[in-house]
Amino acid sequence: MQFIRKFRSLLLALAIATVFSPGLAATTAMAEELRIGTQLKLMTLDPHYADLNENNALLAHIYERLVRQDEHLSPQPALAVSWKRLAPTQWEFKLREDVRFHDGSPFTAQDVIYSIERVRDFLKPPSGGFQSYTKPIKSVIAPDPMTVVIETDGEAPTLPLQMTTLFILPHKTNGFATTEELNSGAKPNGTGPYKFAGWQSGERLTLASNPDYWGEPPAWSDVTFRVIENPAARVAALTTGDVDLADYIPARDVENLKQRNIKIESTSASRSNFLQFDIASETHPGITDKSGKTIANPFRDSRVRQALTMATDRPFITEKILSGYGTAASQIFPPGLSGTSDKLKVTPPDYDRARALLIEAGYPNGFSVVLAGPGGRYPGDAESLQSVAQNWARIGVTVQPVVSPFSVFMTKRSSGEYPLWYGGCSGEAVTLCLDGVLASQNEALGTGSLNYGRYENKTFDQMLTKAKAMEEGPGRSEALASATEFVMADYPTIPLYHFHLIVGHSQKVGSYTVHPRGWTMAMQAAPPTE
Repeated sequence: MQFIRKFRSLLLALAIATVFSPGLAATTAMAEELRIGTQLKLMTLDPHYADLNENNALLAHIYERLVRQDEHLSPQPALAVSWKRLAPTQWEFKLREDVRFHDGSPFTAQDVIYSIERVRDFLKPPSGGFQSYTKPIKSVIAPDPMTVVIETDGEAPTLPLQMTTLFILPHKTNGFATTEELNSGAKPNGTGPYKFAGWQSGERLTLASNPDYWGEPPAWSDVTFRVIENPAARVAALTTGDVDLADYIPARDVENLKQRNIKIESTSASRSNFLQFDIASETHPGITDKSGKTIANPFRDSRVRQALTMATDRPFITEKILSGYGTAASQIFPPGLSGTSDKLKVTPPDYDRARALLIEAGYPNGFSVVLAGPGGRYPGDAESLQSVAQNWARIGVTVQPVVSPFSVFMTKRSSGEYPLWYGGCSGEAVTLCLDGVLASQNEALGTGSLNYGRYENKTFDQMLTKAKAMEEGPGRSEALASATEFVMADYPTIPLYHFHLIVGHSQKVGSYTVHPRGWTMAMQAAPPTE
């Protein structure tokens, strides 16, 4: 309960302090440049191409969505000022008046139609991008320039929540803009508080304040995001004054930074990190017996998955590796949020029972497996692999940890090169992670986009579909919790932890509100008050 109260109180603070809230940017006159050291490496200037934290966070300075989320992660007005359900399959959104894009053109319903149709019908990114949010949309029409009506194929009781994900681009009259066009050097054109100034892929993103922004004026005249993927290098840049603010600070560096007069801010992340199995493959070269001979895939047996779960010391990871800046996980989203279960608990490792389950499943001598993950992408990622390897050695499973840069890891994971890997999911609601990670892959329904192991449980799929069709409220939350309890009993993944996000800043920044989704944004940084 202490974790839940802390999480909710920090979300409340975020709602007060984000870009959509009046007052943050107006505490003082516009300040000078804000220099941010970030691990988030912008992959593309196309805001619709990849649903990744780095793109969502950095491009949110330039582009905006129809709907934002409040301190409870509930939908609130942004570019849309109101919405209502006209019929079970029909929603009406009233748009904000007097909003202009950075080039001076007015924001209208045509821009919304263009943005939705571009994602739904035109883009074909390797990962599916944002198409899971638009697949249920049958049509979008504009009864007038400041109204859009969205028709869905089936009931969509949470459509406003889905609209918190989709950036709005200005429409084109001669077809959809390609990703290549948006990356070619033409200035990104959004409605956000900052204008694009420059981008060096993999190095930096520079922004300038938008004096015509419809909301509160930006707090900083200019913003520079400097990509520093190595955590130690980010910490060093902060301590030497090369940057004013640095994200994803390792917990081990917190006390040293405090001694150097660096202020530390943190909050619990609305996400989870977990181990994910290749369940579909009959065999995999990364799974062998102790002599190195390829064997049948043991992860297809739920008893093996249960054994490995029982042999994983999750409290050790959060207490020792994360230095207390994390919470051991038992499910896909932090407990206490809508749709999560309070019945799922983290238990201490039981090596004897785990070893017995392996013997029962036909692996008395264990086996050897490659365990892959990114290094420095998330707090405790590489170190967690080593901890798991030590845990599993106690039940006869030999683990070969393979750590690589996130871009390399992601490519190899998507191509099926790993039998077992460290993954993660964050989102606006638990349904997005249940849909993405645990639901069966179904392109028509837009489910399973993060289900790289191709886990399938048709009963769970049905329970999840039924729960998602329900109206927002206690009944829907209970149905989602029941679906979660059911699927976690099959051990499709091994939840590890919900890490705490840690940001450090110099005295040049008066305060910073950490975003629970791991987004690093200048709009959360306030200059010092007089």
